[in-house]
Amino acid sequence: MKPKPLARLLITVSILTTCAFPQDRDARLRAAYQRLDAFVAREMHDQGIPGMSLALTDRNGLLYAKTYGYADTKLQKPVTPETEFEIGSISKSFTSISLLQLVEAGKFDPQQPITKYLPWFSIHSNYTPITAHDVMTHTAGLARDRDDIPSSLYQAAEVRDLWTGYEPGKYFAYSNIGYQIMGYMLEEITGKSSADNVRERLLQPLGMSHSEPVFTHDTYSRLATGYAPLYDDRPNRPSSPLIEAPWLEYGAGDGAIVSTASDMAIYLRMLLNHGVGPNGRIISEKSFDLLTQHGAEESKAVWYGYGMSTATADGHTYIAHDGGMVGYSSQLRGDMDNGVGVIALVNFPGGPGRIPGYALKLLRAVDESRDLPPLPEEEPPTRIKNAADFAGVYATPEGKKLTLAAEGESLLLNYGGGKIALEAWGKDAVLVPNPDFALFPLRFGREQGKVVEAFYGGEWYAGERYSGPRRFAYPHEWDSYAGHYRSNQAWFNNFRIVLRKGKLWLISAEGSEWAMTPDAQGGFWAGEEGEPPREQVRCDTVVHGKTLRCILSGQGYYRTFTP
Repeated sequence: MKPKPLARLLITVSILTTCAFPQDRDARLRAAYQRLDAFVAREMHDQGIPGMSLALTDRNGLLYAKTYGYADTKLQKPVTPETEFEIGSISKSFTSISLLQLVEAGKFDPQQPITKYLPWFSIHSNYTPITAHDVMTHTAGLARDRDDIPSSLYQAAEVRDLWTGYEPGKYFAYSNIGYQIMGYMLEEITGKSSADNVRERLLQPLGMSHSEPVFTHDTYSRLATGYAPLYDDRPNRPSSPLIEAPWLEYGAGDGAIVSTASDMAIYLRMLLNHGVGPNGRIISEKSFDLLTQHGAEESKAVWYGYGMSTATADGHTYIAHDGGMVGYSSQLRGDMDNGVGVIALVNFPGGPGRIPGYALKLLRAVDESRDLPPLPEEEPPTRIKNAADFAGVYATPEGKKLTLAAEGESLLLNYGGGKIALEAWGKDAVLVPNPDFALFPLRFGREQGKVVEAFYGGEWYAGERYSGPRRFAYPHEWDSYAGHYRSNQAWFNNFRIVLRKGKLWLISAEGSEWAMTPDAQGGFWAGEEGEPPREQVRCDTVVHGKTLRCILSGQGYYRTFTP
């Protein structure tokens, strides 16, 4: 279901601090909040976000908290300050902080192999033993999660049947299963559940009374209803309908916390104060440095420590982490120099987008007595700033053609007797709002900086500047692998395998492409572009020349009837 226009469903509950700021600062803050509200309304409408809870804080206390939209669109139930959300992977930093407290107690050393603390842990590897540091910085080379398994403990143990994809510490590759393993390590060392550790070590000392370290059926009534795209097998667009997301219980160390924005602001204040909470230190300054260390380069100029990212921009250091669960997403952002931060929780898979970043810019302008930044420029999906790069005629070896034309910052596809305005989608990729192109993004390939080819799923279109080969040899049996595969689970529940330019590619529902490289056992290694291959793929059970099952890192997916 689509949310109603935000002008009719904006629900406001505001909390302003009573701190004795100078009157001019008070006035600037009010103006900043008004500008932020206008941006929130616009972004929620444009992105189709059902509901959101937002909180701004500085090191001393809550600055502003506000709720917007619906916790349940069908019942017209508004988000309130007490509405809880699943915070997803922001939970990883709670697990890390609990472990850092054990470092301070002399009970845990992250540089030691995992097996020192988890004797039952094992994984096939041709490299040095994996350490907790490798896992906490996402550099262990672990495969993806087994989301078909309801037991995260079995997931942690089941990696014994898998192989590491690369030498520990060499590459960053985000891993939820890694933090599930760390949660069980926390349990092994302390003799208490991961949830009890987080509750006793963080939630209770910080006074986070509207938060829980695990969510069960008893939690459901306090949560906003989570929403997911109806079309779960293709890239999502803001205009696509939403449905209620599947419900599940969860209790593992990578993403089991539910909270409110105001409670999460308490947690964020502790981080802005380098580990100091309202009743004293949660972790030492040394431990905080480990939490926010440059452990691995997550992306250009962004570093991952132990459950927290750091980056430097405009001379300021920022901490950040995003979270995503089935039907929920979140963002935590903090400016460590100005000592301000923002937390945004939404019952929507696409995240709060640019809202937290703009909130920080407003607070920084107030702090530095500068004019407030204007509302960020609207980003219509059809704006493609480098549209001219992609203009031209592209053709498959069979003669099927795509003709693209640039008109300013618009890229138009001549198709079906008309012109279709294409929509921006990541680097060198667009979405085509036409049913014939609904399943994949249209991607472009470059040579020496020039666009020379286009890809749509398994279709390859050579451009006018393309000068390479046009026919490609490959093993005949690869033809049997191409198709759409599904499993009955709520997370990564379907993908497609395509054969293109003599290579196999695994394409996720949201459009990410993983190159498949043959291994020595009759299967494949697969990995996203720019990442080392770490997922293992094996297809089997051939009927009428088509494989019926593909096993992705231990999880079975089965050929479905849809293309």
